[in-house]
Amino acid sequence: MRRTEFLSASEAATLVRDGDTIVICGCENVLLPDELLAALGQRFEDTGSPRDLTEIHPIITGMGPDRGLEHLARPGMVRCAIGSGFSYLKTSKYTEMLKRDAFAAHVVPMGTLFQMLRGTAAGQPYTWTRVGLGTFADPEVEGGCMNSACLAPLSRRETIGEHTYLSYSNPRVNIAILRGSTADEDGNISLDDEPVSLGVKTIAQATHNSGGKVIVQVRRVAKSGTLHPRMIEIPGIMVDAVVVEPEQSISGGALNSGLTGQLRVPEGQIGSVPPGLSRIIASRAAEEVEPGAIINLGVGMPIEIPKLLHERGRSAGITFFPEHGSIGGIPGDREIFGTNINPEAIIDSTEVFDFYRGGGLDVSFLGFGQIDACGNVNVSKFNGIVPGCGGFIDIIDGTRRIVFCGSFTAGGLDVATKAGGLRIKQEGKFSKFVPAVEQITFAAKMAASRSQTVRYVTERAVFTLQQDGLQLDEIADGVELNRDVLSQIPFEVRVVSDLRKMAAEHFD
Repeated sequence: MRRTEFLSASEAATLVRDGDTIVICGCENVLLPDELLAALGQRFEDTGSPRDLTEIHPIITGMGPDRGLEHLARPGMVRCAIGSGFSYLKTSKYTEMLKRDAFAAHVVPMGTLFQMLRGTAAGQPYTWTRVGLGTFADPEVEGGCMNSACLAPLSRRETIGEHTYLSYSNPRVNIAILRGSTADEDGNISLDDEPVSLGVKTIAQATHNSGGKVIVQVRRVAKSGTLHPRMIEIPGIMVDAVVVEPEQSISGGALNSGLTGQLRVPEGQIGSVPPGLSRIIASRAAEEVEPGAIINLGVGMPIEIPKLLHERGRSAGITFFPEHGSIGGIPGDREIFGTNINPEAIIDSTEVFDFYRGGGLDVSFLGFGQIDACGNVNVSKFNGIVPGCGGFIDIIDGTRRIVFCGSFTAGGLDVATKAGGLRIKQEGKFSKFVPAVEQITFAAKMAASRSQTVRYVTERAVFTLQQDGLQLDEIADGVELNRDVLSQIPFEVRVVSDLRKMAAEHFD
């Protein structure tokens, strides 16, 4: 077996050349190769190189000041950025550069990006997918172009037989910047301290087979031959350089061992949902959970649903399955989103999206930023942030039932519960219901063509998607229909004749 070089972070950064295409792993601050990215940014600061990079990040990489992609927020360093999303934070320097057109910014659904990298690894020039048709990823809508620096979409529409697909050219990769836990002396990489793998093996294969170099940041080194073969996530034949960082951050912090499966933490550490807006919405959404369901949860209020079900003793037989690969257990809080506490199994993200696209999910609970008259939903670009879609579009494509969860208004909404009902103490400044969404992340027309069941759950009202738009099915006790619901929506909504009251237990 060939020998892998062991380098410092600054030495590894010199392997990246001007104009290279690099792929970076990580999900926010989980599996984040931050020391490598910091060294790369510092090299540019000191020398002006590497510049004009094309960077690809299948998942949002880093979240917070001087984390992840923020190290690349230097004018001239990046020419083109391709990812499933950017940042949820208005303080992001990288997002500010995106909005100033400092580089071309493209968003591609997460599962499609992984599919493209798998295609690169297999020597296939193109990826075809139906995921994203009718959404902002479709070239007949926006083509995934997130700023004016994008001169053309990455996708094309093509018809094969009776079906229309989006077609993407698979990238050639010069450098992979990855992270693991342990490297042996031959460069074999294990992820024993990591809760998820996030496609690192696929990225390594795509880079190696493109003739590029694979750089992996780890915490420690083991003697050759001492790692169990089943524990190897990236074989050493694919690894060119290893950077050892003994102070590498621990994904998930104190809960790490409960996320990786090394031990099962006491159920008391899972937590509960405090009274308030999120509890009301999560409680009503949980009505949509059927026994034995396989469930995906999106960012935001949906992540409270498992804790609520656990608290009420209704979680038995239900499997939570986020797109990053943990199966079973209780999904972690926002700061470790995409991981599960006490998982039953952990698989790779690339395998997850195969399962999703094939219809393996029973129901998905997702957040929303805006909802329009057609029932379209926007979560990818609004109010000055550009979070992108992540796995949202992939998840929706193959799920039979979709439940959107969020507050009715934003900007100061304050509510209280009373006698099994709701009291609005202060209305939010902004209705989340708009005539037309700023960007189509969920295409209602496509959902109707797939005969999906779609519901929208708020703290005061519940709607379903019909062929001609939204239908109001339920309203909270204590809420006045015209004043608190219909007058807040700038378009016509059908109201069912037998308008039901939301169950009192949601307001306990």
